[in-house]
Amino acid sequence: MADLTNWGLALAYWLHMLATVAWLGGLAALGLLVIPNARKMLHADDYARFLEKVQNCLQQIGWFSLVVLTGTGLFQMSAHPAYEGFLAIENNWSLAILAKHGVVGLMVIVSAVNTWGLMPSLRRLALLRAAGKELPENEFQKLHRREARLLVINGILSAVVLLLTAVARASA
Repeated sequence: MADLTNWGLALAYWLHMLATVAWLGGLAALGLLVIPNARKMLHADDYARFLEKVQNCLQQIGWFSLVVLTGTGLFQMSAHPAYEGFLAIENNWSLAILAKHGVVGLMVIVSAVNTWGLMPSLRRLALLRAAGKELPENEFQKLHRREARLLVINGILSAVVLLLTAVARASA
């Protein structure tokens, strides 16, 4: 039975790392490579359509990764020797894990604002433009700046999550 538990825990660690790489790697690639270069090279209408396609794919990966991270993280946490129960803050490990979950919660909020707030606004403006409506350029620029800020915030938060993971591992 111990072998089966060890294999299950190893599988949970592996899936957790894969989901982390997919989510954070997608954020990093989008914020550091895709958006800056697409903004420089594409016309505003082409940029909006391109970004919509890329972000639709990345958002699906990101939200799926979050589900995997939640399931595997709960399994790992419950199997950890320092785990003493829900909201039991008895050691440095549990404090780091609690802080990590709080930061992940902030990342989820930022991602939700991007997915269901900002992206629909960008799509609406792109559709209006494609239909021939004259729109002030500053509307697009304002939304793109907000988008860049959200990506930077999520990038910083993801680095903090990794730091708190390292703190928890060092505390165990």
